[in-house]
Amino acid sequence: MSHPLTRVLTLLELLQSNARLTGAELAERLDTDVRTVRRYTAHLRELGIPVEAERGRYGGYRLARGYRMPPLVLTNDEALAVVLGLLAAERLGMGTAAPASAGALVKIERVLPHALREPLAAMRETLSFTANAVSGEAPETRVLLSLAQASRSRTTVGIGHRSWREEHTERDLDPYGVVFHTGRWYVVGHDHLRDGLRTFRIDRIVSLTPRDRRFTAPDGFDPVAHLTSTLAQGSYRWQVEVTVHGPLDTIARRVPRSAVTLTTRPDGVLLRTRAERLDGVAHLLASLEWPFTVHQPDELRGALRSLADRLAAIAAQGPAGPPR
Repeated sequence: MSHPLTRVLTLLELLQSNARLTGAELAERLDTDVRTVRRYTAHLRELGIPVEAERGRYGGYRLARGYRMPPLVLTNDEALAVVLGLLAAERLGMGTAAPASAGALVKIERVLPHALREPLAAMRETLSFTANAVSGEAPETRVLLSLAQASRSRTTVGIGHRSWREEHTERDLDPYGVVFHTGRWYVVGHDHLRDGLRTFRIDRIVSLTPRDRRFTAPDGFDPVAHLTSTLAQGSYRWQVEVTVHGPLDTIARRVPRSAVTLTTRPDGVLLRTRAERLDGVAHLLASLEWPFTVHQPDELRGALRSLADRLAAIAAQGPAGPPR
């Protein structure tokens, strides 16, 4: 069964290509019922598309005389850029609460010429990503856009916030910037309730009200740097420091920069990070091609030995697999 959004768009196409169709004819072509057709036509009217309904034996639905949807004219490169952007946004978890990416893809593919539509559909169906898809709570579109607008105009907003403990608070916020980081949306700014710089997950903002008050952000403030620094200093169990004896540029491409800091030293690169579990750090270090020296914690050496023992045991297994 097709998605309701697809049926609404198909209804629009049918109305554009036919002078008039009855509710029963539309229901048959859409594989639904007449009552649902009425709901779809109401949705089109809400979008500003003038659908007229004529009652009676010979009545039906049609678009207002002279109305046509404007064509979407894109070059091959432009169409590919739009489709790849939508696919990447969906993969990275950048979508909002509504199925916006899927709806946009459907609309674009339906109005493109066949010569462009087929190759782009093939790209959508065959494209693979090396990174895993990110899943997380998506923010409301209205809240996300309102925060971005308030940040640009330097306008204070009132927000209703729900903490991870399900505690609700009302506070005023000067939003310095909106940041997307590892599958989640954040806003960084001055919190009037706590009178300090704070970071909020946008999916936990349940309401937003513009205030008639402007603010000035600190000179040179970098929301991305503040967010990554705040997350890196979270309440993790272990503080890790390791010198990796290799080149900085190459190491930086092999480690998650949002979770570690790298500092050049005469004998290599000092890697600092925080971790709740050391086995993950051991796997990360083992995946690098350069030797390294552990500074702290000593328990990391034990995690590395455990990983080495497991790998050695696997390597010693015969072709029949582990003994029973």
